[in-house]
Amino acid sequence: MAKNQNPTLTEIATAARNRTKGKKSNGNMWVVFTGPARSGRTGAEQLAEELEVGLLRVDLHKVVSKYIGETEKNLHKLFKSAEASNAILFFDEADSLFGKRGEVKDAHDRYANIGMNYLLQQIETYGGIAALTTTKKSNLDPGFLRRCRFVMKCR
Repeated sequence: MAKNQNPTLTEIATAARNRTKGKKSNGNMWVVFTGPARSGRTGAEQLAEELEVGLLRVDLHKVVSKYIGETEKNLHKLFKSAEASNAILFFDEADSLFGKRGEVKDAHDRYANIGMNYLLQQIETYGGIAALTTTKKSNLDPGFLRRCRFVMKCR
C-alpha cells in the first residue's frame, strides 16, 4: 500500500518541494487521487498550480499499442520527456494502464503482464512527480500501489 493514505494537498506539495530531484529513490513521487469523476483531475491541477509547474497529460491512445514492444517504447519516451520538462506527469483514469495483472491464459495476457512489469520498472527509475486519477482504487495493481507515496481521497 501507499505510504501515506488521505494526506492533504498541502502535505503532498510540501513533500514534493522537499524531495531530492533526479534521485531514483528520493526524487520520484507518485500520487494517486481517488474519488468521484473529475475530482482527481482537479486535485492534480491544484498540485501543479501549487508547485508552479506544468501538467503533462498522458494521452493513453498514443502510448498504448497493440504491437508488441511499442507500448514500452512509447512509455520510455514519455518518462524521458516528462523528466526533461519538470512537469507533473498526469495519468487520468489510470486504472486503464495501471490495472491489476491477470492470470496468464494466452500470449496476449503474457504480454500485458510484461507491459505492466516494464511500467513498474519505469516507476522506480523516474525522477519526477506523477499524478494519477481513478474512481476505483481497488482496480489498481497492488504492486503499483506499493510504489505510490500518497493516495488522496478527493470529494
